[in-house]
Amino acid sequence: MTTGTLITVAPTGAESAKAEVPALPVTLDELLLTAKECEALGAAVIHVHIRDDEARPTLDQGRLRETVAALRESTDLIVQLSSGGAVTDPEADRLAVLDAAPDMASCTMGTVNFGDDVFLNRWEFIVELHTRMQERGVVPEYEIFDLGHLTALQRLLGRYGLPHGGHVHVDFVMGVPGGMPGTTETLVAARQMLRDLPEGTTFSATGIGRSTIPVLLASLSTGGHLRVGMEDTVTYAKGRPVESNMQLVARAVGFAQLAQRPPLTTAEARELLGL
Repeated sequence: MTTGTLITVAPTGAESAKAEVPALPVTLDELLLTAKECEALGAAVIHVHIRDDEARPTLDQGRLRETVAALRESTDLIVQLSSGGAVTDPEADRLAVLDAAPDMASCTMGTVNFGDDVFLNRWEFIVELHTRMQERGVVPEYEIFDLGHLTALQRLLGRYGLPHGGHVHVDFVMGVPGGMPGTTETLVAARQMLRDLPEGTTFSATGIGRSTIPVLLASLSTGGHLRVGMEDTVTYAKGRPVESNMQLVARAVGFAQLAQRPPLTTAEARELLGL
């Protein structure tokens, strides 16, 4: 069992609207402030979506490059860009995310119903994303929305080799309507399937909405790591909106310390992830 906890903050996402969630960080200044605050509390990775001047999700290359540079200048966080974007983003734009040269990028391992939408990830697209990251020295976080995605990952690694750095790290995204439920039983089943992946594979878990706390506790108790943030939940407790990403990171840090698995420093996180 891992002795420390890798904490990732996902502060913005592409689903929530600023008008409905005023605390959502959507400008570069808001994102930088959030990053600094969450790093000070114990986050080591920031999973980044960006917005345009109207606070709409965008994959604009200039903004992506500016964001990566600003985060590197202002923090020591590992910068992980989302290659998922919004469900409507074309594949070419999602692949071009790597041109901003992040430390890491997400790589979703299959198509999934996403509420009323479909998050499309064709096999050919997954292969292209994986191999481009190998070539460019970008470390992937393989996003798993359903158990079959783990089988797809086994197939990917078997055919196209290990990621850059040699370490396999996955994130179980649980509780999305259309994906695997955010329950302890499901996390344990997913955890068992990691046996078919390379030795030393690590995992984080993300609970969407009301599954946040059950997934957090289940991940810690089974040796996993944590991703929290306003991308995944905008409610801190029933009837109580999240006031900032700091709240969610602070809660994750508190639970990690109670589990006697304190947050990893950014240096320790880089070593774990093969950066």
